Amino acid sequence: MIMKNIRIEVPALSENIRMIESFIDNVKDEFQLDDDIYGNIMIAVTEAVNNAIRHGSRNDSSKNVALSLSLDKATIKFRVEDQGGGFNYANLPDPTAPENIEKPGGRGIFLMKHLSDEVDFKEGGRVVELSFYMNA
Repeated sequence: MIMKNIRIEVPALSENIRMIESFIDNVKDEFQLDDDIYGNIMIAVTEAVNNAIRHGSRNDSSKNVALSLSLDKATIKFRVEDQGGGFNYANLPDPTAPENIEKPGGRGIFLMKHLSDEVDFKEGGRVVELSFYMNA
């Protein structure tokens, strides 16, 4: 399979999640992704972009969130990058702990880690890369 790279940038507004969902739908069609991996990608990537918009860029429409995709052999990788200050991704509360079960937030990264085959945070938390193995 040929290496492929695709990139889009959207202003950091929550309504732009629809554009991200359309982007992922197009990826599903273009690369004939099966429904299982498509569902995992849709949830994990939209969570990552939502976090970048809400927490990284603080819903500041003058800032952009970038989503890029690279496809190489049997791995599809999504890179989400925001223009915020980053965060300490090594010290996050466990959303499954009893004291956190009732909290409305805090599950995005937990979901990303469980739905992706690999999750890598870079540049002080301003970048997250989500990898999915196509033939797992």
